[in-house]
Amino acid sequence: MAGTVVVFDFDKTIIDVDSDNWVVDELGFTDLFNQLLSTMPWNTLMDRMMRELHLNGKSVDEIKQVLKRVPIHPRIVPAIKKAHSLGCDLRVVSDANVFFIETILEHLGIRDLFSEINTNPGSIDEEGRVRISSYIDFTTSPHCCPLCPPNMCKGLIIERIQASISKEGKKKRIIYLGDGPGDFCPSLKLKVSDFMMPRKHFPVWDLICENRSRVQASVHEWSDGAELEQVLLKLIVNSVSSTIDCNFPVIAAHEALLPVLKVRN
Repeated sequence: MAGTVVVFDFDKTIIDVDSDNWVVDELGFTDLFNQLLSTMPWNTLMDRMMRELHLNGKSVDEIKQVLKRVPIHPRIVPAIKKAHSLGCDLRVVSDANVFFIETILEHLGIRDLFSEINTNPGSIDEEGRVRISSYIDFTTSPHCCPLCPPNMCKGLIIERIQASISKEGKKKRIIYLGDGPGDFCPSLKLKVSDFMMPRKHFPVWDLICENRSRVQASVHEWSDGAELEQVLLKLIVNSVSSTIDCNFPVIAAHEALLPVLKVRN
């Protein structure tokens, strides 16, 4: 079990919504966000929205309070704690931002359980405004992956994790959990001994079902936090290696999904 690296997406995987949309909507700036959505890259837009929040008197503490009440399934935190207690190396690979992610994880009391967080930069400047930027500068150093958004290729991050594991000279398997289209590229980087856990009926699950032969890893789907916990811990403890067909559910859903906000392209 100590030879297992568990990689979590964040939005709609650890939490049940898109954290960017959640903050914008909860603070009443949805209309402006929608007006600007087609005019600039996503992270540039989020930085602009943080500027608008600041100019309209919304403090960093107000943003934090919104993040602290983000919807999350009650079995997610116990699943993460159990995986860590079993000796797994837990990591985050997310197209959210570090300020939002760390605020939420610290509030949940699980920030220290993750060895690294790979995401877009997010910080507070000298004026007390949240600043958000891209994981890479795609205008000068594009990653050239046709499957991923310009600011981040999660597949390259997985390759870096795999290289670091190989350099250690240890045999470790990866369990990757995600929901969005950006999680498809990393699923293609996983090895036969690895496990892919896509959220059922979400974009990455659809892409895997349409391209099943391209994914070497065993695929084990989940629908909500209860299934995530059951499937993840079963993989960790019992080293399940059988591939699950996309049309065959692993476990029946126990609870209805929370409403989700706008799906991010």
